[in-house]
Amino acid sequence: MSNLQFEIKQMIIDALDLEDIEAGEIDDNEALFVDGLGLDSIDALEIGLALQKRYGIKLKADSEETRKHFASVNALAELVQSQEKH
Repeated sequence: MSNLQFEIKQMIIDALDLEDIEAGEIDDNEALFVDGLGLDSIDALEIGLALQKRYGIKLKADSEETRKHFASVNALAELVQSQEKH
């Protein structure tokens, strides 16, 4: 697990106040919503706000591209890395 993936997992745990899970328990490729971690749309908003605050990333809530970014920890990490290059 890279530092970025770990940071993102910890950010998700902190933003959503997930008390019963640790960063190491979240699979980098596991689905974040419905299946996998089982998050919902309210959780997505919280994660979006956390991404904006921590990495300066702004996302469109109704965008198909945004849904792809929220597919997994690895997808979020790719988004963060792509934004850092700009």
